[in-house]
Amino acid sequence: MLFGLLNSMRTPLQKTVFVFLLIASFGFVSGGLAKSLEPVAPESVGVSGERIARLDAVFEEYVDSGALPGAVSLVLRRGEVAQLGVYGWQDIEGRVPMAEDTLFRIASQTKALVSVGVMILQEEGKLLIGDAVGKHMPEFNETTVGEVNPDGGYTVVPAKRKITIRDLLTHTAGVGYGWGHVGKEWEEAGIVGWYFADRDEPIREVVRRMADLPFEAQPGEKFVYGYSTDILGALIEVVSGQSLDVFLRDRIFEPLAMEDTHFFVPEEKVSRLATVYARNEGGALDRAPEESSMSGQGGYASGPQRCLSGGAGCVSTARDYGRFLQMLLNEGELDGERVLSRKSVALMRVNHLAAESMFPWEPGTGFGLGFRVLYDLGKRGHLSSVGEYGWGGAYHSTYWVDPEEELVVVYFTQVIPADGLDDHGKLRALIYQALE
Repeated sequence: MLFGLLNSMRTPLQKTVFVFLLIASFGFVSGGLAKSLEPVAPESVGVSGERIARLDAVFEEYVDSGALPGAVSLVLRRGEVAQLGVYGWQDIEGRVPMAEDTLFRIASQTKALVSVGVMILQEEGKLLIGDAVGKHMPEFNETTVGEVNPDGGYTVVPAKRKITIRDLLTHTAGVGYGWGHVGKEWEEAGIVGWYFADRDEPIREVVRRMADLPFEAQPGEKFVYGYSTDILGALIEVVSGQSLDVFLRDRIFEPLAMEDTHFFVPEEKVSRLATVYARNEGGALDRAPEESSMSGQGGYASGPQRCLSGGAGCVSTARDYGRFLQMLLNEGELDGERVLSRKSVALMRVNHLAAESMFPWEPGTGFGLGFRVLYDLGKRGHLSSVGEYGWGGAYHSTYWVDPEEELVVVYFTQVIPADGLDDHGKLRALIYQALE
């Protein structure tokens, strides 16, 4: 029938329009961010081309001065690429230039991916975020807390209530990174810090041992940043019956055409992995050591490749992560692929903390289901909009989504520690001053 309709068209123009509409109806024409990073004229999406070009000059100076090895910035507005900046070096010593498809260790930006995965399982009827974690992983039915004593020590007491999945999503489960006042017991258990790539065991086994250790605070009483999302990664494996990497691939990466997001770098892509640098006390850059550690190059390409850290384990590209964030800005859909319902996204991007004081890192900012959310622009004091949400990673990457401005920003570099750098603030200022 379709070919009959096509043959009935009398003019080439009619046939061209018919074919275009037909293709679009099958979802082959992008309804959002293009799968390749092709910038449009900035003015076509309400961005001043003259003003956004200031970003290039500033970040090229960061590289030229030795403050940054290299970086990739991606600014999406109204679903189009308004700015793509590729600066400096992927590897300084090897003279490998930074590229659009350079792979970056995104560390805690993995948390948003896993948080979306949990919401997908709720939409499939396999869990509720109000569930006790112990309903799915029995070792969490009875947990303990190290309550601080007046003398500075602590007493291990039973938790007042069970930890919920929502506690984990909001980092109010009391689970730290093993560095708090109960750190000695976590250190003795060999579970300290966010780096997991050197572990030759499944994440499920690491999380099982966590449940036996005292946590830093009672469930729901304090924001404690730590292993909550790693526990969620293990939960996804238990509830879905799939390994975390397969689950994320099937539910998020493949539907969104995120072709370069992995827990460990495939052999054929190792040459695209950016080198990690460290800022020394004088502000100069040193190549980070090769050993598998939080402050080194890590085992993302050569380690055991067994422990899938939902809290900090992925590598990705600016293009891939931009597509993920554009899906969230689009209320759960991109290019005809619906990953989440709009109501799930709405729940994720509002503050869930009971009191303003619970999030101590930024005034005017709370925490949603996987990332911070801005609710008071004046208290925060940065250019933005109420309702913006985002987070960052330990290797000095950052991202945010501003629904009011239909804006997505991805910024990747690889510097740890990055003390003294003001590039995140400059990035924000330079982007917002260019909006028309």
